Amino acid sequence: MLQGKTLVITGASSGIGAATAALATSYGAQVIAVDINRPAQAAGEFIQADLSDRASIDQLIGRLPSSIDGLANIAGLPPTRPAADVIKVNLLGLKHLTTQLVPKLSDGASIVNLASLAGLGWPQSKQAIEASETLAPQDVEAFCKLHGIDGARSYFFSKEALIVWTMQNRWTWRERGIRMNAVSPGPVDTPILKDFLQTLGARAEQDMRTMDRPGQPSDIAPVVCFMLSDRSAWIRGTNIPTDGGMFADVQLQMNGFH
Repeated sequence: MLQGKTLVITGASSGIGAATAALATSYGAQVIAVDINRPAQAAGEFIQADLSDRASIDQLIGRLPSSIDGLANIAGLPPTRPAADVIKVNLLGLKHLTTQLVPKLSDGASIVNLASLAGLGWPQSKQAIEASETLAPQDVEAFCKLHGIDGARSYFFSKEALIVWTMQNRWTWRERGIRMNAVSPGPVDTPILKDFLQTLGARAEQDMRTMDRPGQPSDIAPVVCFMLSDRSAWIRGTNIPTDGGMFADVQLQMNGFH
């Protein structure tokens, strides 16, 4: 499905990123794995980078080949980390990497952003999302204070803004056939699952009761790989819930159905 494609996959040292890198490799892709942490065993070539630091991202861009067929933005920080750090990595770093990489993307390339069901409340965050569109790294602390973004809210906001940014860029590079989509997992059994349970408490327990089990990275990786493949070429600006049915449950409850 990905035979002969060159893919950049961030967050590739663990969890969903590692599972996606391994599966893409098995499908025939040449994977360039990116993470701040060096994996015990990387799928394909590994490049270390800090996505909270624009200089590190720019160095990464300089090391990447001139023809890339897909980018999977999977790296992210959990809600237990400082709010400014979460915004810098999950939103600003992701956007900077993506926009700087576009000149190296092949025509027909696919960009896949790992969002989250935590971002489904984006319609209620219009003012803050619009304010974040021109946000510079040095202004993140003040931005978070102004918009009440602290604790778990930092993670939720980062995913809300990411979903909106994905939809906004559905046709940005249409003349080159470059598309952007998002995949939104529910709770997934990765090294940061405990961070979500610790942060969200009773809310997380209620959400978990609606599912038969937490997701596994192996549940998410095939969806990301499909979205990186040519078989998804006419899907643009879409956010795909991959959550064991949780999104359907939330939507029904929000609209008074049972």
